[in-house]
Amino acid sequence: PPNRRAGESLEARSKALQRGTLVHRLLQVLPDLAADRRGDAARKFLARNAATWDEAERATLAEKVLALITDVRFAPVFADGSRAEVAIVGRLDLPGRPQALISGQIDRLVVTPNEVLIVDFKTNHAPPDSAAGAPPAYVRQLALYRAVLSKLYPQHGIRAALLWTESTDLMEISVTALDAELASTGRGDRQA
Repeated sequence: PPNRRAGESLEARSKALQRGTLVHRLLQVLPDLAADRRGDAARKFLARNAATWDEAERATLAEKVLALITDVRFAPVFADGSRAEVAIVGRLDLPGRPQALISGQIDRLVVTPNEVLIVDFKTNHAPPDSAAGAPPAYVRQLALYRAVLSKLYPQHGIRAALLWTESTDLMEISVTALDAELASTGRGDRQA
């Protein structure tokens, strides 16, 4: 019956949202733990916070997140000194527009002596094939964060990327695309 299918779809969507929340939380906490404690911590966290999932589902999710953290391609994202869930607030003067208040949370921030890397985790099941296909809202969010951070770190190069957890791909958004999105940002206050 149609109602049953709609219910299943709602259940699937609810589980996907829960999965996204769990992945974000694990990626926030696990990198700061000693490597030999991460697996046990992930399993305990999922047993508490995904109790309705079966053991195999929880184990698969834990393995996937642990693999992301230890993947050499993402070493800079999770390196010592990188920070999770960094609150950001600032005002931006956009040409010909009222001053905009920007507020949000950066999933992972890496600051080195010469560079700042902003990383936003995305748990979408069907990520785009290329940076050109990244949803404009995601690019806008990174562009606004980059603009605020450029005032705090004027001598640093500032890069921004999306980490797609399903395809395990770190997709850097070009400075050109970030600048174009910032230029097209609408009027008034915007929360990223």
